[in-house]
Amino acid sequence: MDKRFLRRDFIRASLLTGGYVALGASNILAPLVHAFGNIPEELPPGQSIYDMDGEVYVDGQLADKSTFISAQSLVETGSNSFVIFVVGKDAHILRENSQLQLEGETTILETGLRLVTGKLLSVFGQRQANESHTIKTSTATIGIRGTGVYTESDPDVSYVCTCYGHVNLMATQDQHSKETIISEHHDAPRYIHADGHTGKLITPAPFKNHSDEELMLIEAITGRAPPFSSVMGYSSPRRGY
Repeated sequence: MDKRFLRRDFIRASLLTGGYVALGASNILAPLVHAFGNIPEELPPGQSIYDMDGEVYVDGQLADKSTFISAQSLVETGSNSFVIFVVGKDAHILRENSQLQLEGETTILETGLRLVTGKLLSVFGQRQANESHTIKTSTATIGIRGTGVYTESDPDVSYVCTCYGHVNLMATQDQHSKETIISEHHDAPRYIHADGHTGKLITPAPFKNHSDEELMLIEAITGRAPPFSSVMGYSSPRRGY
């Protein structure tokens, strides 16, 4: 069987079954790197979706592998579904039961996104000084500066892990609850609450529900590598998640 199909089938099974959680954060791409020698290549121009499964909707229409996702698209997933996709220099994994509204002044450059509900892993390319990107969840606003971020958005609380890079984090309900995070490797996960004491809506959180190998994957399909590893020198995450 073609190695590309084996690789994609393995990733699909891991994403759908929650294997990335049960395995901690070490075994989605690592076996593939050893077995097949490399990780996915950069997507060709004009292709948005690297992989998907289940029910995925883009701008209200059922998507397939050829669907174009713009920087202004609404992306939604059903139960037991996911989509891995690229928009310009950014890439995302949107997990099941999620709703994501992308925002951009053009169709190929994101200036923001709103995770209405669900779970999202994202990597962002470097911006020029006059370019910005902001993530909004149910309870948080996150200013992005060329980074990798995992977010979960629930009605009463959001989860944000700055996998690497620099973010400015602020609670939607309290401008005094804010924090600047500079992270090298999942150094400061946070919960952002809807209710609580002034200045105290941001609290420490555990690392959960995403992996370095997923970050390697979505950086690879934009033609980049994450700062913490290389394919040939890859080893399991240093903090033993």
